[in-house]
Amino acid sequence: MKTIINFCPTGMVPTKKMTPHVPVSVAEIVEDVHLAWETGITIVHLHARQPDEKPDWRPETYRDIFEGVRKYCPGLIVCASTSGRDVQDFERRSAVIELQPDMCSLTLSSLNFMNQASVNAPDMVTRLAEKMKNFGVIPEMEAFDLGMINFGQHLQKKGMIEAPFYWNLLFGNIAGMQPDLLAVGLAIQSLPADGNHYISLAGLGAFQLPIHALAIAKGLGIRIGLEDNIWYDAARTRLATNNDLLKRAHAMMEIHERTLMTGEELGRMGFYNRIGGEG
Repeated sequence: MKTIINFCPTGMVPTKKMTPHVPVSVAEIVEDVHLAWETGITIVHLHARQPDEKPDWRPETYRDIFEGVRKYCPGLIVCASTSGRDVQDFERRSAVIELQPDMCSLTLSSLNFMNQASVNAPDMVTRLAEKMKNFGVIPEMEAFDLGMINFGQHLQKKGMIEAPFYWNLLFGNIAGMQPDLLAVGLAIQSLPADGNHYISLAGLGAFQLPIHALAIAKGLGIRIGLEDNIWYDAARTRLATNNDLLKRAHAMMEIHERTLMTGEELGRMGFYNRIGGEG
């Protein structure tokens, strides 16, 4: 199995005050994604920002980012956030789906971060999944605990999400699965070992590197970028760039004799928008 690299350059939390390397404007995001595409990525997971760096849900901002990414990164699978951390109403959270990216994030339950909650009521999750299906968008299922994995499988059994399935399993959040072998093993074993399920692992903060090492060694995908971790080293002496993190991941892939799954390859497996086609 080739390695899926899900690139998350911006997120909702990092600001220029925290790190000058985080891309926040449309031009910065497109430039960073293009550099990452040249280094080698499969999917880009996008968050938009307002001029004051606060998260932006507006379709016009996402449209500008999509156009730039598709122009300079042909074949890359484009994924957009529908996060409930700052915006709770369905209309604003789901507006980006109408732009028909290839994928959109679908957090499968509510959860707490250190200083903030992400509210995802069952009705919200199912409505987002339904709208994604109507617009040909593949859900990027985000699971921070085993209950979220179970709910994702429930949606699959109900036919609200259709194969192929893509999972981001995230470890290290204060109120979620922790980055130890038992938790990682239980999460992976909770999913069917068949060709319909594609799994990437993410480690938050200092846990990004060890989780990547584990995922690459086991032939799983990774989620990578400044959204989850702004530091290059565990001692927090060096701020990372997105490309720093990517190059290190590629070095680990070389050690383990893994090759990149390109966006085109994953797209041919059913991950381009099911209505709009490639890009």
